Amino acid sequence: MTASGQQPNATVGAHSAPGWVRRPANLARAITTELVERIVRGDHPSGTSLPPEPVLCETFSVSRTVIREAVKVLQEKGLVQVRQGAGTMVTPPSMWNVLDELVLGAVVAEDETLGVLDDLVVTRRLLESDMAQVAARTADEATVAALRDLVDLMDQLVDDPVAYREQDHAFHDTIMRASGNRIARGVVRSLESQVFNTARYMGRTDRELCAASNQGHRRICERIAAHDPEGAAEAMFTHITEAWLVRRTGVGEPGRLDR
Repeated sequence: MTASGQQPNATVGAHSAPGWVRRPANLARAITTELVERIVRGDHPSGTSLPPEPVLCETFSVSRTVIREAVKVLQEKGLVQVRQGAGTMVTPPSMWNVLDELVLGAVVAEDETLGVLDDLVVTRRLLESDMAQVAARTADEATVAALRDLVDLMDQLVDDPVAYREQDHAFHDTIMRASGNRIARGVVRSLESQVFNTARYMGRTDRELCAASNQGHRRICERIAAHDPEGAAEAMFTHITEAWLVRRTGVGEPGRLDR
């Protein structure tokens, strides 16, 4: 018995992680996040089954209803399949929805080779190069003026990486909007939103990097202003590739960027 007269809880920490003592407000989402991380980390390998409901209930100190809701979300994300008589089976990575916020975040966190981020950059490069090509054909004077203003502003912000980054995103988004391709813009924005604040993706943010990056922006702006579709696409392709190679750490080989 404790000094307060209450019986000590001998089971606290025995079956559940310390993080669950606080019991998050949205339990199902919090448990889903934890299970996504465990699956991606390999704690529950592909082809194996998740622990049965009673074990998960005990592990997270929640009801079956909460566990079933979390498992349903895992199934929607492609991480598990519920099979009658076989339990909840973990699926292979090829079935995971890597555009999903939780899945992509966990995959990036566990990828020591940076191959996933390389693939993200390749995808972004492909889509933005195409959108720059279209923007060079369709951009009006107001769009060109906006791009020039952003490039000039970024020249003044090379000593402030945070402010520079905001204008960098505005520059790219102006081109994407000018292209009129809402689907491609949505994919790029979705991908970047998941990794925008991760150290692995942002890498270096020093003055020299910002200055070199803005030279790439200026070349893109010039080609769009000249209504040169092929030149704009090539300038965007080169800019995204070079900016990533500078930010990228020395882990693994960036061969996936070769084209």
